[in-house]
Amino acid sequence: MRLSRFVNMRLITHNMLTSHVKGVKNGYPLLITAKDVKEQEVDFNPDFVSKMITRIEWPALTKAMEMVGKTDLLPTEVPKDYETDNDFLKKAHHALMEIEIISGCLSCPETGREFPITNGIPNMLLNEDEV
Repeated sequence: MRLSRFVNMRLITHNMLTSHVKGVKNGYPLLITAKDVKEQEVDFNPDFVSKMITRIEWPALTKAMEMVGKTDLLPTEVPKDYETDNDFLKKAHHALMEIEIISGCLSCPETGREFPITNGIPNMLLNEDEV
C-alpha cells in the first residue's frame, strides 16, 4: 500500500482540518469545491467506524457530503444505537473512507483563502505573511 493513501483528501481528513491563517477565528469547517471526486471501496471495519463516530463533527460531515454532491446519504444526526446499527455504520464508513476528492480546493469559511487539492492531496501550507 502506498503511503499517499493515508494522506489523501477523504472526508475523514476534511473533518479534522481547519484554517490556521493568522487572525482567523472561524476556520472550521473548510468549504469544499470539488472538481474530481472518486469513490473507492475500502474494507469495512465496523469497530473502527464506531470509534471514529465520537471524534467526528457530524454536522460538518453531512455538510461536506452536500458539498461533494452526495446529498441524502447520511442521516442529519447520529442514531443513539449507532454502535449496533450496521446500516448506519456502513453509510458512515462510505462517507468517511470511500469518498475522495482528487482535485479541487478547500476554502477558509472566514477569509476565503483557498488551499488546493491536487492528486488527492490537500496543500495546507501557509505563506509567510499568513503565519
